[in-house]
Amino acid sequence: MRPPNKSMFYSSSSLFLALGLATPLLFFLLVLSNQGSSPSNSSAWRVHTSDFRPLFVSSSILESQSNYTTTFNNGSSASLVVLVEVAANYTIFNGSSASPIFINGSSDIDQDTVNTTRVVRRYSKLGRLEASLVKARAAIREAALVRNMSSIHQDPDYVPYGPLYRNANAFHRSYLEMEKLFKVYVYKEGELPLFHDGPCKNIYSTEGRFIHEMERGKFYRTTDPDEALVYFLPFSVVWMVQYLYELDSHDTNSIGRVVKDYIHVISNNHPFWNRSLGSDHFMLSCHDWGPRTSASVPNLLHRSIRVLCNANTSEGFNPTKDATLPEINLLTGEITKLVGGPSPSRRPILAFFAGRLHGHIRYLLLKHWKDKDTDVQVYEKLPKGVSYYTMLRKSRFCLCPSGYEVASPRVVEAIYTGCIPVLISDGYVPPFSDVLNWKAFSVEIQVKDIENIKSLLRRISTRQYLRLQRRVKQVQRHFLVNGNPKRFDVFHMTMHSIWLRRLNIQIYNQSAFSVNS
Repeated sequence: MRPPNKSMFYSSSSLFLALGLATPLLFFLLVLSNQGSSPSNSSAWRVHTSDFRPLFVSSSILESQSNYTTTFNNGSSASLVVLVEVAANYTIFNGSSASPIFINGSSDIDQDTVNTTRVVRRYSKLGRLEASLVKARAAIREAALVRNMSSIHQDPDYVPYGPLYRNANAFHRSYLEMEKLFKVYVYKEGELPLFHDGPCKNIYSTEGRFIHEMERGKFYRTTDPDEALVYFLPFSVVWMVQYLYELDSHDTNSIGRVVKDYIHVISNNHPFWNRSLGSDHFMLSCHDWGPRTSASVPNLLHRSIRVLCNANTSEGFNPTKDATLPEINLLTGEITKLVGGPSPSRRPILAFFAGRLHGHIRYLLLKHWKDKDTDVQVYEKLPKGVSYYTMLRKSRFCLCPSGYEVASPRVVEAIYTGCIPVLISDGYVPPFSDVLNWKAFSVEIQVKDIENIKSLLRRISTRQYLRLQRRVKQVQRHFLVNGNPKRFDVFHMTMHSIWLRRLNIQIYNQSAFSVNS
């Protein structure tokens, strides 16, 4: 699009009108003299995070990830509202150094002027969206000051309560704000099967189920990209690996090229990627190669929201901008026979694990415990006739060691069956840990303490165990996969994780706010 016409349309016979327009014109000329004229590019659009304190990110995670920490503006939210209102009223679009367009009552308006007013209106919408997020942040912070163990907000379906949550009231307020404001635009570019589709009946099912739900468009989706707060890149890494990767070639360049080309296409077809350098865009992958795939596009890796099963901080997972996707193995696509288990008194096994020798953590686990104890039952392969889910239901604690990568479907399998998950990993960020207090319903054992698993679990009193088990049953609702998503289930919780990351950034037009930028 060409730069807008800089002429002002006004009646020469109206001295009053001319004087009225002189002041804003002088102001914008001062702005332009400092910025200079340049072709349209993304440099005038900035994503502001340095003055923001992330909402709901675990303090322990931030302490361990100090390089990724962003701080929040300690000023009042009112000043932020004013800042966004300036953007809405005085938008200078996408790097153009032109002054705002004043249109007289004449019907003789050329097409460039019409296009300009459309663009100004578009980015005024962005200003209004950012203003709505300012109000949402303020509402969530106000709710966080209420230290009740239960949310004070009314809800016909569910009211978060108890130590299961870092702050039940703040989470509930945030969830309600999400339902009211959150809109997602799904790019239409891309063809099946690599785009707009994904697996729904295997270990990567959460990837496919999410993509399918976004394609259905029943929740959060908007067909108007100007209304969106985030933009979804609907590619499936699982299908790319299946259709593009040559077995045993160890060459993933073809997958990276497809993603890179896709970003090139959508950034040429739409202004939104360039506007934020991808910061309000998200990808989602449950494949181990999800992080590697994102590395093919630097801004996708460093700026975009990556929703990943393989949430490993030692491999670049940034919990302040990335979100963890639960890994759920749905062999039939349904969970009806997977959820539920007996009472604690009918669980004779202290701890259980069955799985292949993948990675150094499992090597240590099998070395110390395989076939060596009746209380801590560890198998590389279950005996013939023994049901995996029956063993989960007989156990009080279910061991969830990382394999080749940090994610494991055993975490959700344990939760489904009422077995307390025991997390054994290096650098794994559990799902929804920005709002869920994992210490309230799980146990974490360091890799160095694998040989002491039995004694560590024995130290947990019956009273403590019963509390943990009760909370495991309570947290089940947040990991349930429903054919038609229900409020607070895994689909909506994943969306809430994305919503929180979007709350932590502010997109604004640098030209509109700073003369000396």
